[in-house]
Amino acid sequence: MDTLPRPATGPSLRLQLYVIVLAMMLLFIGALLWLRIDATRASVREEITGSNRVAAQLLERVSWIFARGGPPAMLEFLDRLGRVRANEITLVDTDGRELYHSPPSSYKEGRSAPDWFTDLVTPPLQRQQIRMPGATLTIESNPSRAILDGWDDLWQLAGATALALAAVLAAVVGAVHRALKPFGQIVAGLQRLQQGDYAARLPALPGREAALIGDAVNRLGEAIETTVQQRIAAHAAEQRLADSRDWARRVEQRLEAERREIAAELHDELGQSVTGIRSLARSLATRLPEHDTMGRDAAQLIDTEAARLYDAMHGLIPRLTPLTLGPLGLPDALQDLLASLRARHAGTEFALQIDGADGPVDPEPALAAYRTVQEAVNNALKHSGAQRIAVALRRDGERMHLTITDNGRGLPATEGPAGRFGLRGLRGRVEALGGRFEARNAEGGGACVQVELPVRAPEAGA
Repeated sequence: MDTLPRPATGPSLRLQLYVIVLAMMLLFIGALLWLRIDATRASVREEITGSNRVAAQLLERVSWIFARGGPPAMLEFLDRLGRVRANEITLVDTDGRELYHSPPSSYKEGRSAPDWFTDLVTPPLQRQQIRMPGATLTIESNPSRAILDGWDDLWQLAGATALALAAVLAAVVGAVHRALKPFGQIVAGLQRLQQGDYAARLPALPGREAALIGDAVNRLGEAIETTVQQRIAAHAAEQRLADSRDWARRVEQRLEAERREIAAELHDELGQSVTGIRSLARSLATRLPEHDTMGRDAAQLIDTEAARLYDAMHGLIPRLTPLTLGPLGLPDALQDLLASLRARHAGTEFALQIDGADGPVDPEPALAAYRTVQEAVNNALKHSGAQRIAVALRRDGERMHLTITDNGRGLPATEGPAGRFGLRGLRGRVEALGGRFEARNAEGGGACVQVELPVRAPEAGA
């Protein structure tokens, strides 16, 4: 039995589903983190802008302190002010000496966001200068703390998202495992079918799709099992039919052999005896005195009855076996058959047409063709009242075609019991030789028997 083609190697359905879910989750997390980074960038920009503007306005307002008390007063004010969030404040005199610089932020001291994150969320820095008599006050944006807040928020979001991802993946793995578990049973069932176990059936499977596939697999198994059983039964029937045909063929061959032996006995033994009886009767009639009329009449009666018996015997011999079929061939045997029928049925017209049938024909097909003509003609004469019977024999390569038509009443509606018209026997005999047999009523009235036979008989057991 041919095996099913092996599927192409590749990732399993389970792995593909995992990859798809993981890819979707990663895309979702990536989009979420990117939105968070973008929000951090906006927040840093807003804080820098607001803080810088507030610091600038504040220091512009208090520039009178510098004008009134000079750099010492301004330094004292700045020391008291301390660090302004997201701003670096520097005071430089006209000689370029730095008089003041904002102290470092104590908020999340010692920590900073990674450089790549800082570069990603830092907007263009703002820088403002306030010129005073004898000094310059510089206010420059420094969003490092706001960026660090955004970095910490991002880490918190990433951690929460990772936990959610793990939970979702665990749920997906469990759901996929439950959903795909029946498919293992389906594969096992298909493998059993592949191995020839057509009685294998799958149990009721959970899930709509799995249940539908399982039901389809079961129907497939039932269909295969039914088909196999039907093929086994058909093969057994064909084998029985072949055996029956072979047996019928052998029986027919034996019957034909018996018929030939009986015909030979009638022709050789009984024919000679009847001929001897006629000779003795004629001799007796010539030797008896003329006044012995009773003896002469008895001798003449014996001669007449012997002659009638001889004619009946010679009429019976062709029905038993066509003695002319072997030495003369099928065409001459058919001509001889119709000639003998013309002699016995003077009121019936017989026609024989032969086309290209001069080649050799095996004995069995030739005898089947002869018997077909013999049986069809006898049926037409005895049962249909035919006045005209036509026989046509044509050879086409390795096949010969035989047609017998008459103008009688035609065939009955039903074939009737076997042997009534001999049609069933003829059909079986022809089909056993690999031929085709058809008997039907012609459109214009009468019967038509058509036979197609091989020129060569099939080998025994074929």
